[in-house]
Formats: sequence, structure tokens, C-alpha cells
Amino acid sequence: MSTSVNAPVSSSSGDVMSPAPATAVVRNWRHAIIFTVLAALALLVCGLRSTSATVTFRLSDKHDVIRLADIDLVASATGWILVAVMVLIAVYAWLVSFRGRPVSRWAAVVFWFAFIVAMLVWAVSHADGNSLSLPGLLGGSLTLAVPLIFGSMSGLLCERSGVVNIAIEGQLLFGAFAAAIAGTVSHNAWVGLIAAMIGSMLVSLILASFSIKYLVNQVIVGVVINVLVSGLTGFLYSTVLSRTDVGLNAPEHLPSFAIPVLSKIPVIGPVLFDQSVIVYLMYVVVFLIWFGLTKTRWGLRTRAVGEHPKAADTLGVSVNRLRFFNVLLAGAVAGLGGAFFTLVSVSSFNKDMTAGQGYIALAALIFGRWRPFGALFAALLFGFATNLQSVLSLLGTTVPSQFLAMLPYLVTIAAVTGLVGRSRGPAASGIPYVKE
Repeated sequence: MSTSVNAPVSSSSGDVMSPAPATAVVRNWRHAIIFTVLAALALLVCGLRSTSATVTFRLSDKHDVIRLADIDLVASATGWILVAVMVLIAVYAWLVSFRGRPVSRWAAVVFWFAFIVAMLVWAVSHADGNSLSLPGLLGGSLTLAVPLIFGSMSGLLCERSGVVNIAIEGQLLFGAFAAAIAGTVSHNAWVGLIAAMIGSMLVSLILASFSIKYLVNQVIVGVVINVLVSGLTGFLYSTVLSRTDVGLNAPEHLPSFAIPVLSKIPVIGPVLFDQSVIVYLMYVVVFLIWFGLTKTRWGLRTRAVGEHPKAADTLGVSVNRLRFFNVLLAGAVAGLGGAFFTLVSVSSFNKDMTAGQGYIALAALIFGRWRPFGALFAALLFGFATNLQSVLSLLGTTVPSQFLAMLPYLVTIAAVTGLVGRSRGPAASGIPYVKE
């Protein structure tokens, strides 16, 4: 970043020196540097180390009514073309950054698309069979992203209200625990789903009470809640749920069904419209949160208490009451994500089965700039990275398994450190409000 300031100039009489208005040129080199490094990496991996193998991307499965032709790509030629595109965009980024202008969003989108496709082609070209099913890859990515999306929506509701929600991990875990027990006892998955929401709301009640009423540091409260829930559910699992004679850990599955017509759309139809009920609930929840925050009086007040609570209080909004309500609502949303683990993904509860998904959901929230659809797409990206790791491992690629296991966390680090763009959260997030 650099700044240039104009020198003083004399007046028309030549006697009085008057300073010219200062002008500053702010140069942001972040995109140029990142694009250059990634383009060099792609050149080394996808260009110089590419093979002449033909990679096949299957757009349809054998049971699809409408079948599309497979896409066949020569790995070496595709790699060099995509590397050339990335190099051109990197040069463009340097030029516009030098002139103090921002990099076009479309240029960034094209660069990241080219980078992902180039790496994917290279990885599949080194796998057994040299073929990959895109519907399978995308469908698995959506499935893995479901708890992340619910978790990020929970964090969004809290932070837009001014409460930092580090306890997403605990909410997801306790929701999964409650769903397993209630679903088993009642022999009804819907009862388990409701129990998951109630259980996570109880966790949120602890967060709201200590953070809003007793003014305890919200980050510390969230971490303590996560440790508490992990220890409590782990103890109950070891002493009660793991015993086969008790029979409290075999919940029913939530039903899955395909939406007529929509599920027949090639590629995206099976991915989006042939899913479990909880995935369709996710679509509804994301839309309702977006609509509520942007189009309703509740959303206006929520954003007000998250940005300027004193001003909202002056206008008659009960700041702490609204924060309390929103934190409980966030718990119910996180409970849906917790229920996914035991009612959809696995038919039983296991110790610490959320495996840090709550923290990745928090990263998705930051990556998505505290916006519903931004957090949605960020969670989908994390789900894609996680599923890509599994798919490439099953394909027998020569990419080291340790590197594949790092993928989701590398994306998380890139998000929280601002490598893909910095953003500012709600101004009053994490700051308790005391009415004067």
C-alpha cells in the first residue's frame, strides 16, 4: 500500500503559496500476490507435471432419465490452457492494483474457477480410472455442508444481534445427542428433530444468560460451553448410550424423497432435489433468515442492536430482550444441524461426532461476511473441500493423503485470515449492553 500527496502550488499572483488538495492513491496488492503465487503453483503442478491422460467427468449416472454426454479432457492441454488464463488474470491484477483500482469480482471468480478445475483435472489424471462423477461429488458436498450451513446461520443470528456465538460446536453436539435419545425412545424421527432443537436451545439459554444478563465475556462463555457439552455427552455416551442392553442409541432416520420434475434436471436435479427432509428444511431456513433480516421489522431491529444498541434503545427497542430471543432462536437453528448427524448421516450418536464442525461453521460465517447467502456459499465451499478429500482418496489418486486431509482446514485458514478478502462484522458484536 502506498500514498502519493500533491506538492503545494503558488497562487496566480505568485506571492502566496497555497497547498493543493491532498490526493492519496491506495494500492491493495493482496489479490495480485495471491493470484501470482497460485498461478505459479498451478504452473508447477498442472503444467510442468501434467500427463497426457484423458480425464472423464461424468455428468449423469446410469439411472438418470435424461443423460448428458461425458466431458473428456486431455490433462496436459487443459492444464496449460487454465494456467495461461490464471497468469493473464494475475498480470491484470498487478496492473489494476498499481493504478489503485480494485480487482474485478468477475476476474477473481474466473481465476478461482480455473484454479479449482486445473487442480481437479490434475488430481483425477493421477487416479485409477481417470474419471469422476460430478453429481456424486456435488451431492456429497451438499450433504457435508448441511450442518455447516445450520451452524453458520446460528452464528449469524447471534452476531447480527451483538452476541458472539463460539458455542456453535456445543449446540450442534447437544442437538445430535438429544435427537438420538428422543428419536430412539419415541421411535419417531420427527420427535428427535424437535428434541434436537429444544436441546440446542437449552445450550443457547446458558450462553444468553451469562453473556447478556451477567455480562461475562462471550468468547470465554462459548469455549466453556463447548467443553462442558463435550464432557457431558461423552460421559453419558460411555455410561449409558454405548450399552446395548439400554437401547437408547438407535434413532429412526428422517425420510428422503425426490421432488418430481425438479429432480430430473441434469446434474443439479439429483444434487438439490433428491435429498433428505432436513436438506429441504435448510433451504427454507436460509431463505427465512435472509427475508427476516432484510425485509421485516424484526430484521431491522436485529441489525440495529447489533450495530448501534444505544440508538436502538433510544428508539424504544428492548436491546437485551431481543438479543435473548435471537440467541434462543439461533439455538433452534443449530439444533437442526445437530439432528443431521444422528437422524440422517449416522443412525447413532458417537462421542464428539461433530468433530469441530461448529468452528468451521463460524469460519464460514466470517468468510460469508455475516450475510445469509454468503455464509451459505462459504459452507458449500467447505463441504466441497471435505468431500473432494474423500472422493480423491477413493479414486486412488497419487496426491498424498495428508495433503488431502488438510484441504478443509486450509480453506478455513484462508477464510479467517482474510486471504480472500477482509470484512467487518457487526460493530457491537461481543459488547454487552447495559441500559443507562
